[in-house]
Amino acid sequence: MQVKVIKFGGSSLADAEQFKKVADIIHEDPARRYVVPSAPGKRFKEDTKVTDMLYACFEKAMNGEDFEADFDRIIERYEAIIAGLGLTLDMSKEYDRIKSAFAHRPGRDYAASRGEYLNGIILANYLGFDFIDAASVIFFQDNGSYDSERTNVTLSAILRNHKQAVIPGFYGSMPNGTIKTFSRGGSDITGSIVARAVNADIYENWTDVSGFLMADPRIVDNPKAIETITYRELRELSYMGATVLHEDAIFPVRFAGIPINIKNTNIPTDPGTMIVSSTSDFSSDNVITGIAGKKGLSVINIEKDMMNAEIGFGRKVLSVLEDSNIPFEHLPSGIDTMSVVVNTSCLESKRDKIIREICLKTTPDSVAIEDGLALIAIVGRGMIRSKGTAARVFKSLTNANINVRIVDQGSSELNIIIGVEEHDYENALCAIYNEFVK
Repeated sequence: MQVKVIKFGGSSLADAEQFKKVADIIHEDPARRYVVPSAPGKRFKEDTKVTDMLYACFEKAMNGEDFEADFDRIIERYEAIIAGLGLTLDMSKEYDRIKSAFAHRPGRDYAASRGEYLNGIILANYLGFDFIDAASVIFFQDNGSYDSERTNVTLSAILRNHKQAVIPGFYGSMPNGTIKTFSRGGSDITGSIVARAVNADIYENWTDVSGFLMADPRIVDNPKAIETITYRELRELSYMGATVLHEDAIFPVRFAGIPINIKNTNIPTDPGTMIVSSTSDFSSDNVITGIAGKKGLSVINIEKDMMNAEIGFGRKVLSVLEDSNIPFEHLPSGIDTMSVVVNTSCLESKRDKIIREICLKTTPDSVAIEDGLALIAIVGRGMIRSKGTAARVFKSLTNANINVRIVDQGSSELNIIIGVEEHDYENALCAIYNEFVK
């Protein structure tokens, strides 16, 4: 029989009615045996996520302020879920334990993790599944990095003894037993870790959208959903700002070759998006898989005659950024020119120092920093088989009267990256989308 690991986001578990939808989805397929829940999300637009409520409580506790009323509101959220599900579950000891820990300032990670912990207990009780505290099976090293091998060995062994289980997302434990969380969105990572541990056939990630969209719906009207996307394509789009799935959640299942299916809790019959290691699926109508981009970038332009003949020139430039703890986003270059694209925010109070040190190390003919740049990545496994893809990109931008500042294509021909002025970003993204999607 197939084994599926299923993760539900905060919007899928925001209240009792959403819990009921989740239970129907799980019971509909006996292969759905291991469940990873997030903390309750927003029930409506002006609502507050439980994780944010916990952070607020923690801040008050740290400042020595009274947090009783704030904590009582968190209890009310969970008790409303329990009552709405008709459960007789008594969580008072759990609430008291957490409240007592808050009074002793247990740490920000502990505070944040209790949203998933409490939700996991309720969901396990409602489903009739075993509950496994993530702190007992997911481990971090002393330096705070995730301990993948210890986790995989321990979790695999324990889950073999549990036919069905709920494992809360977002957190694990340090060697000294204290709670450590992944970054925000870390329940996606937990789901991926569990999927690897049980060698799942599929990792289903349930959220409030019907899969991955080809472009940002805030910019493009009704973008098409992506039926199938490879891990490499998703990595490219995620890096450029597409955020349906937490970026780090790709790696454990990619390592194991497990496909991910992004599904909609509110419309469970929608097929969603399949994320796979590789696929031969290709259509001439779908040359590109998706488009994504980011604003708020600056470009450091360096010019020097015979730059290409100077050994170590690029290393010297990048060492200046490294010394200032600045990562680079992109590195287009020519024979006598080199451009380094960085986040504008990283340059704050460091501009003069960077220019001065580049001049000292490389003696360039000129160095200048220009702000107001946006990058757009056009990603698609179909581009390698389709002639004229780049020409179509540039034609669409020319017709939209948009000037292209930077152009680069990856060696794998999986993506084309262009740089445009920030004020042209939205129009450029729409123009490219309309060129390729009919």
